[in-house]
Amino acid sequence: MRAESQKRKPAVGNEGATDGRAARSRATRARIVAAATGLFTDHGYTATSIGAIAAAAGVGEQTVYYAFKTKKAVLAVALDQAVAGDDQPVPTLERSWAKAVIDEPDPRRQLALQAAGAGDILGRAAPLLDVVRSAAPTDPDLKRLWHTNLEQRLTVQRTFTEALVRKTALRGGLTPSTAADLALATLSPETYTLLVTERHWPHEEWLAWAEHALASQLLPTGPAA
Repeated sequence: MRAESQKRKPAVGNEGATDGRAARSRATRARIVAAATGLFTDHGYTATSIGAIAAAAGVGEQTVYYAFKTKKAVLAVALDQAVAGDDQPVPTLERSWAKAVIDEPDPRRQLALQAAGAGDILGRAAPLLDVVRSAAPTDPDLKRLWHTNLEQRLTVQRTFTEALVRKTALRGGLTPSTAADLALATLSPETYTLLVTERHWPHEEWLAWAEHALASQLLPTGPAA
């Protein structure tokens, strides 16, 4: 028993050292992701090198390669974290805001929450999504990343539409599939970037428009014109 307890003591110290290394590694990854996000959005994907990312993050190039392997992986992680708002591996539909959308009993309130949740994500992720979309035509890896993100967004909107049709009929003639497509288009990064970035709408103005557009297109009786 004594020998066994003696063996355990170094394990406690090792566990603390492991935790410390993990925390430092996580902090380093966070610096790399933050640096890469700024460079990608300012200069584009092609013009941003691993060396530039490393310099901006204050680490060596090998540290970036060790943590992410490729530049595409850095962008993919940066995009995932921008969409999520953190580095936790929790799918969108398991996040509290998405559950609130699904559980909201009032259809119009559901659409308001839907627009607000999408707006929060687009406020963080739209610039990186534009980087991916712009580079996709000439980069097969980013083309796959773009289509993966598109399918993920469509899955979310289909789930929200399924929740909506449990609460109300859709506007005349709409199928759930078409309703999900309309929500996808209304809450798209392309539309958000056009109105907020290019046309300089305040985020709140985009949000009010998105809520009105969803209600007008999807509900049987839209808001007054």
